[in-house]
Amino acid sequence: MKKRVFLKTTAALAAAAAFVGTASAQTTPIKFQLDWRFEGPASLFLVPAAKGYFKDAKLDVSIDAGNGSGGTVTRVASGTYDMGFADLAALMEFHANNPDAPNKPVAVMMVYNNTPASVMALKKSGIKTPADLNGKKLGAPVFDAGRRAFPIFAKANSISGVQWTAMDPPLRETMLVRGDVDAITGFTFTSLLNLEARGVKAEDVVVLPYPDYGVKLYGNVIIASPKLIKENPAAVKAFLSAFAKGIKDVIAKPEAAIETVKARDGIINTALETRRLKLAIDTVINSPDARAEGFGQVVPGRLSLMASQVSDAFNTKTRVNPDTVWNPAFLPAKAELNVLPAAKK
Repeated sequence: MKKRVFLKTTAALAAAAAFVGTASAQTTPIKFQLDWRFEGPASLFLVPAAKGYFKDAKLDVSIDAGNGSGGTVTRVASGTYDMGFADLAALMEFHANNPDAPNKPVAVMMVYNNTPASVMALKKSGIKTPADLNGKKLGAPVFDAGRRAFPIFAKANSISGVQWTAMDPPLRETMLVRGDVDAITGFTFTSLLNLEARGVKAEDVVVLPYPDYGVKLYGNVIIASPKLIKENPAAVKAFLSAFAKGIKDVIAKPEAAIETVKARDGIINTALETRRLKLAIDTVINSPDARAEGFGQVVPGRLSLMASQVSDAFNTKTRVNPDTVWNPAFLPAKAELNVLPAAKK
């Protein structure tokens, strides 16, 4: 009798182990890299992870901080990461400068419908419009998206004679406050709040957003490696569906979303990061262009124009082919992409 019970127990344990093995085999691990540190906008990805949306989609998603879009693109291309969040211009540049690379990442969902890049100056400098930048000294890290795209901004606004000063990211706003440079480029929701943290009042800052001055570049996109797309297209589709569900929650309750960032970096300033997230939502996610084009999507003509502008401004080895950088095949259904609230009146 004892032997029979033992055999039944052993068989049950074996069956359970087999079931667990099957279940884990059905869960796809995804290594995901952000474009930047764990700040407010990182909650766009941390919320669906914390709420179990990725897990429900049979995905085991690990999210790491980044140090710039260029690095994210390179690491996805190298296979170190499966997916990432990066500036579309940086992705285009990689494609055009590495035409023979075997694993060029592709954009699979638009998140920042407009580039968050802007030129920022202190009011006391006398800079009020793009024309006032002629002959001025501008500062930004060499890899800054706004600096890289500045030739497009300059061409659209007939700016010339600008001198550039390079620095590490933490020094950008400090050098503007000290008067070492006349203006800086950067993401509005990053540099504006960093200036405030250095004692500058928002009303004392002049912000010249690229989209408001003739530069209709797209901003950040979710990118995926061709290897993942080829071997597990269902995982890419599942990721985007879970992300869309999560971003709707973030937009509805940004204050609650910041708690997921706090869990990853306990020393963040919660109030500051909440403002940063809200600023990102209002300026580049729930923007008029995003509402007109539909969240997650692009307009072919606008994409082609950006490809041409990036080719010229970045002086790439080959011309950017818009058809090779963008693949909308994995986007969720229209109803799932309906994540944006109505325009504020």
